[in-house]
Amino acid sequence: MVAQQNPAAFGELVRRHQSQVRNFLRKLTRDTVLADDLAQDAFLHAWNKLHTYSGKGTFIGWLLKVAYTTFLQSKRKSSRYNEILEEAGHDADARSSRQTEESDEISDLDKFLAVLTNDERAVMILSYACGLSHREIGDAADLPIGTVKSVIYRSKEKIRESFDIDDHKYG
Repeated sequence: MVAQQNPAAFGELVRRHQSQVRNFLRKLTRDTVLADDLAQDAFLHAWNKLHTYSGKGTFIGWLLKVAYTTFLQSKRKSSRYNEILEEAGHDADARSSRQTEESDEISDLDKFLAVLTNDERAVMILSYACGLSHREIGDAADLPIGTVKSVIYRSKEKIRESFDIDDHKYG
C-alpha cells in the first residue's frame, strides 16, 4: 500500500481535503459514522489510484468522484447484505436504524435533500455545498454537463413541489 510508503504525503492529502470529503459524504448519507468510515475508505482508494488522476479537471472534483464511487459501492454492498438478512428472516430495518442525528432538529436542507434520489442529492450537494462547477460535477458524477444542469433544475422543481414553495409570485 502506497500510504504506508509515504505516510507524510498521505497525511497531507487527508489534511487538505478531509473537510470537503467528509461533509459531502455526511450530507449524502445523513449518517455521520457511516460518512466518516466512507471518507477513510475514499482516501485510501484515492491514494492508491492517485496515478490515475490525469490533471483534467480539478483535483477536488476527482477526489469527490472517488468518494461518490465509494458511497455507491457501499450502498450496493449494504443492499445485498440487507437482502441476505431478509432471506435469513432477520429484520433489515434494525440495521438501517444506525443513522445518527447530531441534534434533535433536522435542518431545512436535510429535509429538502431527503425528497431527492441519491444521484440527485449527490449532484445538488456537489453544486451547492461543495461549490463545484457544472463541468466538475459532470466529471465527479460521470455525467454530461447538460445532464448535470437538468438534474439540478429537476431537483429544484421536485423540492419546490414537495414543500409547496412558490418562487414565481405573480400579482
